[in-house]
Amino acid sequence: MNTTVTPVIMAGGSGTRLWPLSRAGYPKQFLVLGTDPQDHSSLFQQAVSRLTSLKASGTTVGAPLIVGNEDHRFLVLDQLRELGVAPQAVLLEPSGRNTAPALTLAALQATAEGDDPILVMTPADQTVTNPSAFQAALGRAVAAAMDGTIVILGITPDRPETGYGYIRSVQAPAANGEQPVLQFVEKPDAATAARYLAEGGYTWNSGMFVLRASAWLKALAQFRPDIEAATREAWNARKTDQAFVRPDKALFAAIPSESIDYAVMEKCPGSEHAIRMVPLDAGWNDLGAWDAVWQVAQRDGAGNAAQGDAIIRDSRNTLVHATSRLVGAVGLQDVVIVETPDAVLVADRARSQEVKQIVGTLTAQKREEHALHRKVHRPWGWYDSIDHGPRFQVKRIMVKPGASLSLQMHHHRAEHWIVVSGTAEVTNGDKTIILSENQSTYIPLGQTHRLANPGKVPLEIIEVQSGSYLGEDDIVRFEDTYGRS
Repeated sequence: MNTTVTPVIMAGGSGTRLWPLSRAGYPKQFLVLGTDPQDHSSLFQQAVSRLTSLKASGTTVGAPLIVGNEDHRFLVLDQLRELGVAPQAVLLEPSGRNTAPALTLAALQATAEGDDPILVMTPADQTVTNPSAFQAALGRAVAAAMDGTIVILGITPDRPETGYGYIRSVQAPAANGEQPVLQFVEKPDAATAARYLAEGGYTWNSGMFVLRASAWLKALAQFRPDIEAATREAWNARKTDQAFVRPDKALFAAIPSESIDYAVMEKCPGSEHAIRMVPLDAGWNDLGAWDAVWQVAQRDGAGNAAQGDAIIRDSRNTLVHATSRLVGAVGLQDVVIVETPDAVLVADRARSQEVKQIVGTLTAQKREEHALHRKVHRPWGWYDSIDHGPRFQVKRIMVKPGASLSLQMHHHRAEHWIVVSGTAEVTNGDKTIILSENQSTYIPLGQTHRLANPGKVPLEIIEVQSGSYLGEDDIVRFEDTYGRS
């Protein structure tokens, strides 16, 4: 009997510890972090590729389920389109309620037609350097989950790590490599982590689970019936828009926020719900902070890693990540430098977990740098705010072939558009004109207008805004292809 395997990719994280490269509007899972110079795919794309290429005996791998944030829905579709992968559904969380409700949404979607596939669930922000070892371990996990067993992948530890939770299991593995889980252990201090490593029988909790959809729903209903019932209620009131599935916003917000581990997994050992661990030794890393990026990056003889236009001299074990200009580093040790067009981070590599505190300060001060890059991605393309001052702002705008901005107007600003490359279709009041390279037009304050790309190549323009207020919230939309209000 052939069994369906459904990949489930959790893509809703914010990645605050990888600021300033990762931001709320474009978090780390959608970034190309340069850990492999030959691989230009994002962490999310790598996760999708690893799971959709799974080959396990007696199984068929179905289209993936993506669980993500409403604000990132077009990023998800764009990056899937680049891979040539069509999702079964993109489940959009209207608010963050942690991973237990997220996996429940995936299980409800997977069983909606009466099926009971094996869910292979992974966070979208991990990296693996040995794909063949990963595929072998995942195949063993799928086989173990056939009978309803819950399986977790445990990472073979190579150091006394204090940043991960641990799984305690029996030390003598079964013939097929799987082991009963005896206990889940919280992140330890340094001495305890060293003891775990010396004793053996402990692996890192990868956050990757393999289980039948029904096994998850049954265990959740037993251990946390409040989460199961509340998530099901929000799911039953869902709305569907092509690939997007939206649980009811108010009902979803009422779901208790809880992780998969706390809600179910830590309660499984000793219960009727069998849980086993399959060890994974495949160069895994969750890239939780800049120190983790340094660990998986290619380094020179002095332990230095560089991405972008960087010159490093007389330094050791230092990471420099440059995105828009030359960065020079001299006489440094164990330092992280990350440069973006609007922010620079300099940190002790050992304290890179504390970067999230800077994000907290930016959020408290209501500064945009916590959420947005200077270059902001939109479903129709992107814009880059290249200069601004009193009563003016200059943007570089790219519109994808066949895409268009909303039909809109502004109360407080006028706009000048100059076409740099491609062809622009401009709606300006009751007139529609075509502009080509080096041609321009003027949009008066209060005028209804729209910019579209009718061509087959990207359209780039320079937009000069002038007026008393230039904020992005000064937009009144009349029509929008992407359903934005």
